Amino acid sequence: MSVLPLAYADSLRIGTIDFVSPDEIKVLLDIEAPDGVALNTGTPRPFPRINGYVLIPSDDGYLVAQVEWITIERSQYPKRKGMQDFGLVDLPYPLRKMSLNPLGVLAYEGKDTKGNDCFRFRRGVESYPTVGDAVLLPTQNQLRAIVESGDNRHVMIGCSPLAANAEVRVDPDRLFGRHLAVLGNTGSGKSCSVAGLIRWSLEAAQKQRGAKPNARFIVLDPNGEYAKVFGGLGDVRVYAVEPSKEVEQLQVPLWFWNSAEWGAITQASIKTQRPTLVHALRSVRDGVFTATVSSSHEMRRFLRTLVSILQLERNAGSPWGRFPQPKGFFEKLKKWQEGLGDQDMFTSEEKTMLNAVRDNLTSLINARGGQHPTYDFTRGEIDELLSLIQKAHATFGGSDTDILPIDADVPRPFSGDQLLRSVESVAELLGVSEYIETMQMRIRTLLSDSRMKTVTGSAQDLTLDDWLRNYIGDNQASNGTVTVIDLSLVPAEVVHIITAVIARMTLEALQRYRKLHHGKTLPTVLVMEEAHTFIKRYKDDMENQNSAAICCQVFEKIAREGRKFGLGLVLSSQRPSELSPTVLSQCNSYLLHRISNDRDQELIHKLVPDNLRGLLRDLPSLPSRHAILLGWASELPVLVQMNALPEHHRPKSDDPDFWAVWSGKNTDGQAVERTVDWKAIADDWQQISTKMQEQNLESNDE
Repeated sequence: MSVLPLAYADSLRIGTIDFVSPDEIKVLLDIEAPDGVALNTGTPRPFPRINGYVLIPSDDGYLVAQVEWITIERSQYPKRKGMQDFGLVDLPYPLRKMSLNPLGVLAYEGKDTKGNDCFRFRRGVESYPTVGDAVLLPTQNQLRAIVESGDNRHVMIGCSPLAANAEVRVDPDRLFGRHLAVLGNTGSGKSCSVAGLIRWSLEAAQKQRGAKPNARFIVLDPNGEYAKVFGGLGDVRVYAVEPSKEVEQLQVPLWFWNSAEWGAITQASIKTQRPTLVHALRSVRDGVFTATVSSSHEMRRFLRTLVSILQLERNAGSPWGRFPQPKGFFEKLKKWQEGLGDQDMFTSEEKTMLNAVRDNLTSLINARGGQHPTYDFTRGEIDELLSLIQKAHATFGGSDTDILPIDADVPRPFSGDQLLRSVESVAELLGVSEYIETMQMRIRTLLSDSRMKTVTGSAQDLTLDDWLRNYIGDNQASNGTVTVIDLSLVPAEVVHIITAVIARMTLEALQRYRKLHHGKTLPTVLVMEEAHTFIKRYKDDMENQNSAAICCQVFEKIAREGRKFGLGLVLSSQRPSELSPTVLSQCNSYLLHRISNDRDQELIHKLVPDNLRGLLRDLPSLPSRHAILLGWASELPVLVQMNALPEHHRPKSDDPDFWAVWSGKNTDGQAVERTVDWKAIADDWQQISTKMQEQNLESNDE
């Protein structure tokens, strides 16, 4: 028996609109509306249901709305259609009502090849219904169209329990291109979701391409959870402090670090130590302390340094400023005079110019050598000295372009010892040797740390292009699509700097890629686990930037500018309230697992539009593997049951198995043995090798 279209449409009616506003629609449910299970949409399904979807006929098709709350109000006994209820006693009667959030429009687009109706969902509401309009239950086909609409949805991440288990697919350009935040409590499934998003994206790309995808994922892993997660995806590069058969040595050379990172790790003061450090980095990157050169070439470098320092001092007004600046400048002149030694291999012209500079310095110094000297200098005296040194520099083969200081942050190789010598030399020229002793001590401590040498000191033969090839990915991703960087054993003192350097080098490499390829980008995804540790909000105190602040600033720059250069950011955190507001606000997509902390919930509520906050009330009660996907990656907020990952593809983030260890048996009845060898742990901790143990035993025997 067939049902007429009008009769079928009427059977889907569940109520009428009682109240309308731009962010809320209230509905009075019919007495005949389902009160537990709806049987009239093709397949039995629960109704009414919080966060379920309903339809309201509109000019463009159907207005799609989401159920926020359901309630019962006491009222007069209702008048039912076709029933004579007028003679009944007027007693209170329960009426069901519900509140809806308008989401968008479900437009009809004709029929497909099989004769089924086709619908397409689009976000946004152009016209609102009015009081008295009917509210309908969506059919199975309409429910799927609500969730599955959208272009380029290549990657399936799960299904929607509230939409007839419709497939939830995402567009990778939207998901990764404008940054994604995966937030939720410990044990809610965050790490599995992150691992799954990477795996499912790569598998879908490989299926489409028919070969290994040209993709690049860099996973910064503070807890060592992802080392074996991406098995089966081809060559996966894993780097850690302690290499093994399948894990390579993590290398982040000291010469990668920029001046801000060096300033943070050495706690350099902003007035004296930091300028000295920047000068030293410029010198050491320019090769002053890295090669054996002739005396003439060495003098040219020295004169170039004098020109640079003198220009800075002149612009700062030090030679004629208030005490003690002029006296400090006077002491520098005496140091410079000592460095202008005569050499037999210099030409006569070179010797003549050096003598002219020395004579000028001598006259300036002698003029201030009386019993009550005045250390102030005039602009004319400084300009004359600067002109003479510039001429001397030109005589030794220098040019104006040489005088321009090299960028202190350009990644040119140098060793720690060379940097120390550069700091000492620059401090002498600037006359600040007594003020940089603490900074020198910190640099020596850093260089002597055996834990650091494995990460920063053993990369003598590593070139910049080798590092980029290994850590970001070779041409056409021929050496693998995923890089896992295990930060779990990186010393706590430098873990923020190491993380910042890796992230910054990735961004700057992609910036230069776009520059050389006429605006085209190399899509890369940077994944930051435990993001609240590395992207933590900080006090904006520019005078004292510690390592954590520097690390956070790098990720803030990536969040603001990374999209332009093809660098997407994925953050995973259990404490969103501790994250940098700048980074979190730049994330356009959110995958929200169970969140129970009040402060974290409050922050999440501020990130989403007001009319979607009802959906977020589910956050404290979401089961594991369930999450709410909202933002740019999804046409509408949707509850997702994430695809299940096999045991061997999950990160090592399982809860401790206390009872199995205590009782000696797991849930399957299998024996569980958990032995411990503290001696082996102590030897590993103290970095005592087997060879050292044998030497100690031999010495004891003697």
